[in-house]
Formats: sequence, structure tokens, C-alpha cells
Amino acid sequence: MTRDLGDLTAADYLEAAREMTAANRPYLAHMLAEEAADRTADPATAAGIRASYPHPSARQESD
Repeated sequence: MTRDLGDLTAADYLEAAREMTAANRPYLAHMLAEEAADRTADPATAAGIRASYPHPSARQESD
């Protein structure tokens, strides 16, 4: 199924980020979550999304 990228919602990007996390693709999950956050109107919700999907190199440095 082909969709126009402009039609995708924050929920679509967040779902894809979850799928990439499950597939052990942290960089792609992070990028998709960033797009979801950018498409979220509420700043607190966007911040929560970003906190849930930090940049993978930032996680490695803190471990």
C-alpha cells in the first residue's frame, strides 16, 4: 500500500518507531520518533516522545 507521506500522522510515525525498536533499529526508531514529535502539537507530549526515544549514541554514553 502506497501512501502520500504528507498524509502520515504523528501516530503513524510513532507506530513505526515502535516497530523499529522491536527490530533492533535504534537509529531509525529515533528518527521516526523525532518526526512524530515534530508533528505533535502539545509540547509536553512531544517532549515525552523524545524522552522515550533518545539518540542511540546518547544512551551508549550514559551506560
